[in-house]
Amino acid sequence: MAENVEAWTLLSLALTTILVRISVRWKLVGPANFQLDDYLMPLAGIFFTLETVAAYLVGAEFEGLTNSYMTPEQRASLSPDSKEWSNRVAGSKIQVIGWSLYVAILWLVKLALTVFYSRLTTGLQHLPTRVRLAYIILSVTYLATELSLLLSCQPFHSFWQINPDPGKLCQPTNSPVYVFVVMVLNVVTDLYLLSIPLPLLWQVKIGLRRKIPLMALFSGAAFVIAAAIIRAIMVTTSGPEGAIAGSKWACRETFVSVVVSNLPIIQPLIRKGFKKIGLSQLFSSSGKPSGQTYPLSSRGLQTLTSRAERSTKKSKGDAGPTHTQVSAWGSDEHILTDPEPTSKDITVVSETIVHSEPWATEERQRKDHAGTSPKEWDSRLSGR
Repeated sequence: MAENVEAWTLLSLALTTILVRISVRWKLVGPANFQLDDYLMPLAGIFFTLETVAAYLVGAEFEGLTNSYMTPEQRASLSPDSKEWSNRVAGSKIQVIGWSLYVAILWLVKLALTVFYSRLTTGLQHLPTRVRLAYIILSVTYLATELSLLLSCQPFHSFWQINPDPGKLCQPTNSPVYVFVVMVLNVVTDLYLLSIPLPLLWQVKIGLRRKIPLMALFSGAAFVIAAAIIRAIMVTTSGPEGAIAGSKWACRETFVSVVVSNLPIIQPLIRKGFKKIGLSQLFSSSGKPSGQTYPLSSRGLQTLTSRAERSTKKSKGDAGPTHTQVSAWGSDEHILTDPEPTSKDITVVSETIVHSEPWATEERQRKDHAGTSPKEWDSRLSGR
């Protein structure tokens, strides 16, 4: 019962986080300007709901039974007409579905995060290329993971075969292919996604007081990695309880994945919360930045980036990008800037106006015509 309460509580918190994200984006850009990640995250929420239902069925309806953790004697003595047999068959089928949902959620969240990075890094040197590479990595790893889940056991119905023993690869609860292929590819992709924003944040010339919270904000994948490793360990070491343990940790990992991937997007709301409790300095724009800053959105990015690049070429000795250079690294979420300005797009114009004053012209003409008689001079000035 406690496990079921935990699963539904995690689902509720995850769906609430997604709703908060949608409301923040609605306020910042409006529904007409929603991007792909704004649709991928609710889809992940739907899949998370289905995964939670599957986890509930494994424990509550089928008693955590699958075709795994059985001795040859148990398989031979179990009657096909028994309740246990039907529970093991149904439980094994749910495990196959649960693993597929689990992978779909994680890769949907990764894809949504990559889309977010793609608009966050527009115009910054090298980073857009690394984001495009992330799309390729995610596509290849998702395809490899799903094919491993679906093709590792042939014929497919052996995934819920009870007797004779279908073999380790056909026991979806603790199949080595299921556990380790998914975990390795999951961890590798998360590490790559971590490598996109963190190096820039570390190098940027902002105060350490601001740098640490921002790095923590983008380091949520580290918690997902930890949860993935713990889940793999629990599945392989829990014995007959492996099905229930795996389902619980699948819900926990997907919950952590959904929440931490949305933190950078809902950080304006977090900033307001910190401001109310007197910790606004954690996200304030103070911190002795090097250079003048302009709180631009993603639409005003290119001009500022080109100026920053020209500035960088002139001073190659700088250790890292200036605060001005990464002020544009805020997209519509204003990661490094104050989200309060009245206009999202600010154009800085430098204008020089030269006026020709009559007295200055007259004085210059007097000098050029020194020696001219006063009467003749007055005649020239009057145009006579």
